[in-house]
Amino acid sequence: MTGAFFFTDWIVSGHEEVMGAAAAAVGLTEGPGSGAHRVASREVELRLEDIYDEHFDFVWRSARRMGVPEAAVDDAVQEVFLVAHRRLADFEGRSSVKTWLFGILLRVVSDHRRRHRRKGGLAPLPEALAAPDGSGPAEQAETRARVRLLHGLLEQLDDEKRAVFVLAELEQLTAPEIGDALGIKLNTVYSRLRAARQKFEEALSRHRAREAKR
Repeated sequence: MTGAFFFTDWIVSGHEEVMGAAAAAVGLTEGPGSGAHRVASREVELRLEDIYDEHFDFVWRSARRMGVPEAAVDDAVQEVFLVAHRRLADFEGRSSVKTWLFGILLRVVSDHRRRHRRKGGLAPLPEALAAPDGSGPAEQAETRARVRLLHGLLEQLDDEKRAVFVLAELEQLTAPEIGDALGIKLNTVYSRLRAARQKFEEALSRHRAREAKR
């Protein structure tokens, strides 16, 4: 099974797929090829301001998806861009800026998650991000519930599987781009993604079973 293999079966109460609807509603997904912002040569000058403007949203939502509590996200994002600033001269353009930033993010997130996990784990997404503009109260409540479910299910994955799953299924990066971001071989990307999808589907099945008993 490839791609979003379980999404067509992921229907709750007649609504659209939980992940697809929630992610699309809050801008959590990116289109195919979205990570392919390549630097053609070392003659192209990268400015931190441009990187920040283009990739801030990606870094912010990725930090949340990887388990940084909302109260600590701003600090984590700032740290990512500070590290990027220090390492900018070393960036050779062999990968996209997006995957390069994600590699930095993983190390920052690891520190922040370890620091904050014992303080209660994930907090809900703020309403401004969890609901689309112009939506009614019922739609906003439904969207927030879907986003909470998405984050809860991601918490069931270990960090390695979670990173691959987020990049593949939510950011729509290709396997080579994921390999660049995580510093792993293609075969490892595929094996982790298969395992992540299985674990994610199992967590979803448990959730649906609990809901059915209510």
